[in-house]
Amino acid sequence: QVHVVESGGGLVQPGGSLRLSCAASGSIFSINAMAWHRQAPGKQRELVASITSAGSTNYADSVKGRFTISRDNAKNTVYLQMNSLKPDDTAVYYCRTIAQTMATSPRYQYWGQGTQVTVSS
Repeated sequence: QVHVVESGGGLVQPGGSLRLSCAASGSIFSINAMAWHRQAPGKQRELVASITSAGSTNYADSVKGRFTISRDNAKNTVYLQMNSLKPDDTAVYYCRTIAQTMATSPRYQYWGQGTQVTVSS
């Protein structure tokens, strides 16, 4: 079993910054991609940013130039540095991890419970 836990959310003023963290733990053989998604009230969950084990990154157009995703493979942790935050960034942010529990097992995706980010004055 793989456990995924996010942290770092909170209330911030427009133009401010937050750093989210997501740690995967448990029976992990290897982790492939890690990603951040978000879901605002009344909207579908959307991909914010992703990063492969080799460090290749991908961002939603709405956050390019403001958010940076990074990871520490030794700690099975992914980070999301969010700068120049806008009210439209308000959402629950979820971490998704694609991992193998054994060398011969298929890759599965695991989700965290989410962390609330509220951007408001």
